[in-house]
Amino acid sequence: MFKLLYYNGPLSLAELSAYTNKSVPNITSIINNLVKEGYAVQHGLAPSTGGRRPIKYKLNSKKKQYILAVAMDQFVSRIVAYNLANEIVSPEVSIVLPLKDNDAALDQLCQFIHTYTAKAGIKHEHVLGIGIGMPGFIDVEKGINASFLPTDTKELGLRDKLTESLELPVYIENDSSVIAISELHFGAARGLKDVMVVNMGWGIGLGMIVNGTLFRGHNGYAGEFSHIPLSHTNKLCSCGKRGCLEVDASLLVAVENAKQAMEEGTTSNLQKLFSEKQKAEGDLLIEAAQMGDQLAVECLSDAAFMVGKGIATLIHIMNPERVVLSGRGAAAGKLLLAPVQRAINEFCIPKLAEQTDVAISNLGYQAELLGAASLVIENCELHKKALSKLEN
Repeated sequence: MFKLLYYNGPLSLAELSAYTNKSVPNITSIINNLVKEGYAVQHGLAPSTGGRRPIKYKLNSKKKQYILAVAMDQFVSRIVAYNLANEIVSPEVSIVLPLKDNDAALDQLCQFIHTYTAKAGIKHEHVLGIGIGMPGFIDVEKGINASFLPTDTKELGLRDKLTESLELPVYIENDSSVIAISELHFGAARGLKDVMVVNMGWGIGLGMIVNGTLFRGHNGYAGEFSHIPLSHTNKLCSCGKRGCLEVDASLLVAVENAKQAMEEGTTSNLQKLFSEKQKAEGDLLIEAAQMGDQLAVECLSDAAFMVGKGIATLIHIMNPERVVLSGRGAAAGKLLLAPVQRAINEFCIPKLAEQTDVAISNLGYQAELLGAASLVIENCELHKKALSKLEN
């Protein structure tokens, strides 16, 4: 119930009943409890269907209950606080927090969250929970990240260690899966059943939506798109193997290719932009491409073509309704579509390709934060209590 109101906005009792296949009296009891506790409020009337116009209900944006959303990549971590209406209540803050070969990363993350809540004036008792999207092999059931932020005890996995350190409920999930959750509920995958969400960032990730829900695979590791062996180069991937898509298709590689071209004499506005170091180099590459810088456009196009080659493989395997280009790289917008579509046309069987459309996310760089907030909504005690009452 709580989750339905969060994702769908104002709903009537009849609409909630239809969503859950539960009786209106049962739904009424749960809604009355949420209203009594201040979590839900009345929100106008639904259109008339012949009788009295039914009352709609929504989550109470003025309730002092907040969600902390943390979005992490290999180099930068961001945090923002939302209210129950998914509105930002304290501005987003980011820090440079490298994950690889950084023994202090866990302590730095905890301090980052503590500092943010203190400056925002958010008290512990007003926080429903903390959702964290991060790279790595993540076992959601056990709360373990097998790739980054190891804990110093065997008894506690990362999720439980963070919960203990922060004294708040913490939920963790792979960054690409979090982005897919966000697109499913708020973005370009909303209302669709079978969608592949490509996370175009420092690496290339994938979140798979199958039959309207996130597909995690046997251990939660499904979606390692960047390690499909599609590269013809001999470059060593971060995973230790050769031939991975990531070595030709990530933002990190696009930046390195641009730097190499400039060292070999190609002129570009990127030379000045990279030297100023005011933003992440991947973001600067995208901005330069949007302004028409030829080298930036070329490097992004080359990476996008390889992503499209990988997407052609996905289309053959999954036959999705849509492929969504999301994450940090989606800021490049339409610059990505032409090379991606060209690769799909070249490598994909036409009968399959014509059944799948490719869309750019309208959530962009905010997708991971919204998805991280959704982790709290999916798991918080309020949702579990409402679900338990419905099942009973």
